[in-house]
Amino acid sequence: MGNTLEKGVEFTPEAYLAWEAEQSERHEYVNGEVFLMTGTTTAHNTIGLNLAVALRDSLRGRPCRVYMEAIKLRVEAANCYFYPDLMVTCSAIDREQTLVQSEPTLVIEVLSESTARYDQVTNFEAYRQLPSLREYVLVAQDAARVLVYRRGEGVEWIVHPYAAGETVALPSLELAIPIDLIYEDVDFAAPH
Repeated sequence: MGNTLEKGVEFTPEAYLAWEAEQSERHEYVNGEVFLMTGTTTAHNTIGLNLAVALRDSLRGRPCRVYMEAIKLRVEAANCYFYPDLMVTCSAIDREQTLVQSEPTLVIEVLSESTARYDQVTNFEAYRQLPSLREYVLVAQDAARVLVYRRGEGVEWIVHPYAAGETVALPSLELAIPIDLIYEDVDFAAPH
């Protein structure tokens, strides 16, 4: 997440959407403030693509849809619009929308040095306000390490860590993805 634009200027959600539609770069909206999205690395991109392909292939024929990076996620309860790295929605309401989704079952963020804390704290605080969300996944890009936060009873979220050689379980979608597939063609020795 980059720095806020026009420090001190607050947008309404409607003003943000109108303004964002005219921008060449993506910006997230967090309770009245707008933030420029940062660029990605080849590892980040490869991991996202590997996950998108695995999810899409596994969900083929089901009413669920996989979206990457350029589709906004509305978290109305937190007054936010985000661009998650990936999200899966099985919602009939979302299938009717073309620019913004609001009822994901699964949200995935690929961590980078500049956004890791934001994804782990700020985004997660907002995302867990989505009644539809069952799992929030954080994927490291510097090592084969995945954290899956699953909704438990009430407001409780339980973390399930995965490492190299394991299979990442996503029971919300009745899927399992080998962690080696997530990191296929990722060179951990390359600078991130």
